[in-house]
Amino acid sequence: MTKRLMVKIDESLCNGCGLCVPSCAEGALQIVDGVARLVKDSYCDGLGACLGECPQGAITLEEREADPFDPHAVEQHLTAAADRLEQWPVQLRLVGPRAPFLKGQDIVVAADCVPFAAVRFHQDLRRGRPLLVSCPKLDDPGELVGRLVDVVREASPRSLTVAHMEVPCCFGLVRLVQEAVARSGKPVPVRTVAVGTGGEIGPEVDERQAVMPAGRCGA
Repeated sequence: MTKRLMVKIDESLCNGCGLCVPSCAEGALQIVDGVARLVKDSYCDGLGACLGECPQGAITLEEREADPFDPHAVEQHLTAAADRLEQWPVQLRLVGPRAPFLKGQDIVVAADCVPFAAVRFHQDLRRGRPLLVSCPKLDDPGELVGRLVDVVREASPRSLTVAHMEVPCCFGLVRLVQEAVARSGKPVPVRTVAVGTGGEIGPEVDERQAVMPAGRCGA
């Protein structure tokens, strides 16, 4: 162990909003039992990127004895985290537009069938990003667009990646997301990913290059 600067969380001040979690690129912070906590000393680089994100002033830096910062352990930790879902709920109709896990993030908007068709959905497509799930064929388009407008305005995401099945009706999700971004008035980049019916995941492309696939939807 060595004496170095470390994050210190005053649990009496923390309200569990979670705004500090995405600001820590090393994944050293998590919300546990309603408050933010340091997962492991070796994950914290002591630079304090999370300090300015806490509206309650619950996070400070202190010099204390701690395990050295371990970049290799951080890489393994982040890889493992990408394989599991860190949020709940995921349905677009149930996620509040002010949910802390959406704020300023690269959000994946996936059609309902995508996670089932793509075997390595979490590892190769979601990759630890927040997830919103909806169906452009079964859900009400007006409600879907309205919810997405609220998300874009409130969360100010860095980008939206639309993951859809490679059939025309599912491609409608791309159009609905485009409409929502236009209505929001915010210049949020939109990318698309097509997933084949055999589970193959295509590359992420700019929405302006997206072409509606040929084929038929299910009955």
